[in-house]
Amino acid sequence: MVIHARACCDTEQVMNPARKRTIRLTVALSAAVLLAVALVYTSLSASSEARSPSELATAKPGVSYQVTGKVVDDSVRKTSDGVDFRIRDRAGSASVPVSYSGAIPDPFREGREVIINVRKQGPMFVGERDSLVTKCPSKFTEDKTQKT
Repeated sequence: MVIHARACCDTEQVMNPARKRTIRLTVALSAAVLLAVALVYTSLSASSEARSPSELATAKPGVSYQVTGKVVDDSVRKTSDGVDFRIRDRAGSASVPVSYSGAIPDPFREGREVIINVRKQGPMFVGERDSLVTKCPSKFTEDKTQKT
């Protein structure tokens, strides 16, 4: 009885190992590029520009806005749910009333710069829960009271 060995090239083709590595590298790099593009897209689309209180004069009810400004002196009132206060423009006098419930950062106080997500409800802006962020004063601004 004679056993014939099949030639490997008759039914299957053998892939060159160098070509196999090149294909794997191309697939891996393509996947990495797609993931990087998706990450950049989601990062940029999720961000929103912070508005000043004077820009909220034309705010639409129910739409969420991120507002930044300084807490007006003598405007902070503690409530059972949180705090009510007014935010004004950094360099101006335009201000808006904000009612906020949620975690209040320790450095929150009058005159401090804050960022908060708000929605207009009637004449008041209601802060989204746990969105209040207090900015620390800059260490690099010149103190005009110091004499050199």
